[in-house]
Parts: sequence; C-alpha cells; structure tokens
Amino acid sequence: MKYRPSRRTRRLAISTAVVLALAGANGPWLYRFSTERYHEYKINQPEYKAANGHWDFLDVPSEHRINTIHAALLHTGKVLLVAGSGNNQKNFDAKSFRSVLWDPKTNVFKDIPTPKDMFCAGHTQLPDGKLLIAGGTKRYEKLQGDVTKAGGLMIVHNEDPDKPITLPAGTRFTGKENGKTYVSKDPVLVEKATKVFDKETGAFLRNDPGLGRIYVEAQKTGKKYETGTEDNYRVAGLSGSDTRNVYGIAQKLALDKKDFQGIKEAFEFDPVAEKYIPVDPMNEARWYPTLTTLEDGKVLALSGLDEIGQIVPGKDEIYDPKTKEWEYTGIERRFPTYPAVFLLNDGKLFYSGSNAGYGPADVGRDPGIWDLATNKFKKIPGLSDPDQMETSATVRLPPAQDEKFMVIGGGGVGESEKSSEKSRLVDLQQKNPEFTDGASLSEGTRYPSASLLPDDSLLVTGGSNDYRGRSGSDVLQARLYDAKTDTYKRVADPAVGRNYHSGSVLLPDGRVMIFGSDSLFSDKANTRPGVFEQRIEIYTPPYLYRDSRPELTAGPKKIERGSTGLFTTQHASKITSAKLMRPSAVTHVTDTDQRTIALEMEKSKDGITVTVPDNPALVPAGWYMLFVTDDEGTPSEGMWVEVPE
Repeated sequence: MKYRPSRRTRRLAISTAVVLALAGANGPWLYRFSTERYHEYKINQPEYKAANGHWDFLDVPSEHRINTIHAALLHTGKVLLVAGSGNNQKNFDAKSFRSVLWDPKTNVFKDIPTPKDMFCAGHTQLPDGKLLIAGGTKRYEKLQGDVTKAGGLMIVHNEDPDKPITLPAGTRFTGKENGKTYVSKDPVLVEKATKVFDKETGAFLRNDPGLGRIYVEAQKTGKKYETGTEDNYRVAGLSGSDTRNVYGIAQKLALDKKDFQGIKEAFEFDPVAEKYIPVDPMNEARWYPTLTTLEDGKVLALSGLDEIGQIVPGKDEIYDPKTKEWEYTGIERRFPTYPAVFLLNDGKLFYSGSNAGYGPADVGRDPGIWDLATNKFKKIPGLSDPDQMETSATVRLPPAQDEKFMVIGGGGVGESEKSSEKSRLVDLQQKNPEFTDGASLSEGTRYPSASLLPDDSLLVTGGSNDYRGRSGSDVLQARLYDAKTDTYKRVADPAVGRNYHSGSVLLPDGRVMIFGSDSLFSDKANTRPGVFEQRIEIYTPPYLYRDSRPELTAGPKKIERGSTGLFTTQHASKITSAKLMRPSAVTHVTDTDQRTIALEMEKSKDGITVTVPDNPALVPAGWYMLFVTDDEGTPSEGMWVEVPE
C-alpha cells in the first residue's frame, strides 16, 4: 500500500518550506524567528517533555509579586516567600517589608504582615513545624562616594572589674591625639573587666578589660574628619572612676564603603496561624547568617555581619525552641557569611567551604568537620580550586545515611570574575576523607541552584559565569545529576536567567520552584542597572510525564524514630523504595535543611511498612515528605509525616 502523508503532516511540510523560503529571502531576522518558533514547537512535544521535562511560569497576580530572597516549604504544603525590603533601599526607608504565602494546590497567594526587614536573614525548620527566621537588615550599605560622614568601628574598653557599663546612643568620643569627635549610633553594653590570676601562685596579675563594639561617625560631613591612625578616645558624660576606666580605641575612621548592618530580632513563622511570632532576640546582630538544626532540635546561628557592619567575631549561639531563648556556645569559630554547615550522623558538623562572601579571604574558608562540643576542627584536603568556593552550592547526596556531599560551581572572593565549572565530591565516612573532582558543568557557574528530587536525582539549574550576572553571563541551562554514575544530563532549559538572590524548592507534588535573581546590570555592556527578577518558574521533571505514578492512599501522620508505619497503596508490588525528604528553607543557594533519608521497607498485598531510623542526628525531629518510587523510578506525591522529638 502506498504511504500517504496525513493532512497535518502535509500542512507542516508546506509551512516549513514556506518558512525556509522566506528565511532565505529575508535574512537573519526571519531565520531567528523561525528557529524560535521551531524551538517552542519542539519543547512542547510529549516525547521531548518525557525525556527533558518542561518549564512553565507561575501565574503570580501583580499585587503579590515581590523580590523573593528567601523561600521555605511548610508542612501545610504551602511555600513562604520572603523579600523583606527586597534589596531595595526605597522599600527599606519606607519600612515596606513583604512576605507572601503561596499554595501550590490552589495557586492562591496571601500577603503576610512582616514586622521587620528579614532581607538576608537566616532560617531553618523547627521540630514542631514552625520556621525559625533570625537576623536581617538594620542599615543598607553605602558605597564609597555616597558616604558623607567619616565613621567606623569604635572598641570601647571597661577596666572596672566590678560592674559593666552601658553607653547610650549619641555618646560622644573625642580623640586624645587628633581632637576629633565622633558620635555613636546605638547604645552599647560593655562588660566588666576580668580579673586574671597566676595559675601557680594565685597572685593577682591584671584586669583584662571588658569590650564593646559600636559604630561611630563624625558629627559633620567632610574629608577633614577622617583619621588614618589608631587613637584613644575620651568618652563624654562619664563621672567618677568611669572617666579613667572607660575609653575607646579606634583605628581608621573614614569615608570608605560602609557594609550592611544586621539586626538581632528573631521570629517563628507559624504555618497554621500563618503569621510571624516574635521570640527572644539573638545576642548578636546578624546579616547573612546560617541557621543549622542540631540533633537535639536546637538551632545553631553562625556568622553574619553585626550591627556595625563587621563580621561577627565567631560568637556562635544556640536557640532552644522550648524556651524560645538564645545562649552563646561559649566557644568561637569564624566563618564567612552564609557558611554551608550541615549536621552529620554523629552530631558533629560539616562545613563544605561554600559561602556567600563577606569576611577575610584567609579566615574560616577551609572545609572540615567541626566538633561543637570540643571546638576541634579537622580540615578536609583535596579541593582543586579552593579559591573559588564563594557562591557555590552544597548538597548532601542521597541517601543521607552515606554522608556523601557535592559542592557545585562557585567563584572567587568578592566581585571576582572567576567562576568554577567543577563539582567536588567528598565521602565523610572514609577514615581520612578528601575532596575529589566529579563530573563538571559545561561552564563556570556561580550561584547554581540545586534541589534533591524524590527519584534520587539532583536538579542543578541557573547561575552565572560572572559576579551577579555581569556582562550578560547568566547560564540558561538545567541538568539532572545522577550520583550513582557521577554524570550530568542536560534537560530542558529555563527561560529566565538566575544569579544572585536566587534559589529552588522541591514541591510535594515532585515539581521544583525556582525564584529570584538580582543582576547588577540588564545588558551585556554593563551600562543599564539590573532589575530584580520577580518571575517564578516551575520545572516539571521527566518522571511526571510518564503514564502513571504510585500513590499512597492512607497512613499515619506521625512516626516515632525507630518505629514503623503502615501505608496503604494499590501499587505495592511495583514500589521499590521509600524515603523521607526534609522540606527546604533556602536563600542565596544555601539550603542546609535538604536531606533524603532512605527507609527500610516491607511490602504486603495492600501496602508497605516503613521503618524510620532511630538516630536523631540523621532524622532531626520535624515534618518530612514521605515519597515512594516504583520500578521505573517514578515517585509518588509526598505525604506529610511528623517525626516527633
């Protein structure tokens, strides 16, 4: 029988021939138009989607579009999007702070009253399902040229061993040598001096002064109020012995760039009440901090810029969700801001070297394993490009039991043009772990977003070659990483470039939301200022284009560690694995909450029985999504399960 093409095929052939003919007659414009039309046609074909997945824009009503800096999946299935002032000085000055709650099931958006500027705060999931958010912005940075009053750090000394002293905002400091006067912007508590005794004889040796740090600036504008050398400063308003016991010391007070300043405020976001609840403020102000959950459910706050724009000098502190209070750890360890610090199976902590910048290039950059109880830190060697870990992403590969981590991309310190295409791997269960290079990305990538998927693959997308997407350097690519074979597979490309202030979140239905991007410039010539990317994209992975997926129909809402749970399903015979996935809380491509915990599983005719590991460091208390996968690797929707304390 002679083959006759269908009417649709004949139409497509004719239209293609016409387009090609017109392209030849009309040159590059029509060729580009026809190429774009063909690309749009191609990526929407069922076969392409089944192999590569598909990207769609989320339909966000205009009144709910914000500069999303932070995002967290809540156990209600909703996603909290947080902008604060959204890296917008006008919003900050107007005290316009924004948060929006999105329900992926109904696509309903809701504005959430936001009490403080949570721009560049830290956050993590708490055992009861609330989200802890701490820190944020007290003052925006001022670039050199915009600073009109000389200022900087004043270290206030108190040599009185009997009492601390509080200096109010507006306290004046006058240099003994330079005679110049500077004024404090905030109150400062200066602890009493510490008496030091000889360990052998017990004889008194000296008083070590208590110290307080405060930002001061000149009373008047102008370069003549700058200083270039260290000086001692008399403190106005003191009387009696305080006049000799209390004094200031400052180095350079100048018109240099002034960094962002942090706040101490902390809040718990209640997913049920859908509101922020204030809790005890931190002891240290923090901007760009990391919050890491510990095995007992408490939360460790690390790093950040303080209330005077200086890197917090290693004063880590712990939040207790039961008392709602913070306490210093009593030890000090310095990290750059947003350090990627993860809880390990033995309760120790792993610092991968990933960070978001701010801080000396030679302090706290080495990756290693940290014992919080002893403050011992064991460095991990093997990084082939240790100078390009800033703005990289770190992921704990599945299953979490294996303690294998991957560090993806990154770049040089600060506004460096350097970027890395490498993926570095480390197995922390080896006796002497070392980093090795794994599969590479196709090009250097700062700010890559990385989300664990329920089929145990990893979606890596976005980023840019250069600092904050300079010179039009966004990477419009997405890849799925297979940890078993250490290979990347190129999949459907996103439509929007993502760099600074971006991130991605796995949704309970198996899709991935990616948000944000804050380019310095909007053109390749770097002449037009960038505009914050408010559009949100949703990636639907290839596994959601298969004919069917397993389904869990019922099961317990709560399972104790070390206990089992029976979940009913009509697909028990085809189910091959089960896992708990901790919901994300991500900012600046840093997400220390992500982890996939493999579960032991037994199958019966009408269901599966899973066992939750009994290790609290492996399975911190809280809410998880339970996913099962079938013999084709297709995951179910996530079912919410609480692991109580």
